Amino acid sequence: MGSAIVPSKDLMSLFTSALYERHAEMCKAFSNANRLMILSALGEREMSVAAIAEKLGRALGTVSPHLLMMKQRRVLLSRKQGNRVFYRLANPKMLQAFDLIREILYEQVKQEGLLARKLEHERAQKKKEIGGRRGR
Repeated sequence: MGSAIVPSKDLMSLFTSALYERHAEMCKAFSNANRLMILSALGEREMSVAAIAEKLGRALGTVSPHLLMMKQRRVLLSRKQGNRVFYRLANPKMLQAFDLIREILYEQVKQEGLLARKLEHERAQKKKEIGGRRGR
């Protein structure tokens, strides 16, 4: 019977550390609204640089550096066809993560809206109380 090779704690720690570093690098790709819009557009299908720029209403010079940055971080894959470059998501599971984050943001905005309405209601009540005291 063979025994399984168990990695040392140091090796696992290095692996975990490297994984966190890679995670942080990937997340940098998501820290810009233009890049998020690009990723959303590419969630539908593979697109050329020009098509992405047109869909987002952005200049090619704005879109291209974002695409390159995301390709370098392995978020996007590209292929050339003649003189055109096409991009697609490296892993469609990324969209599931975006959907989850968007759901969290929606809940936060909704909660903030409820809180704002509650505070406005309390403020209006206090104004009424103050106005009532002055009228005496």
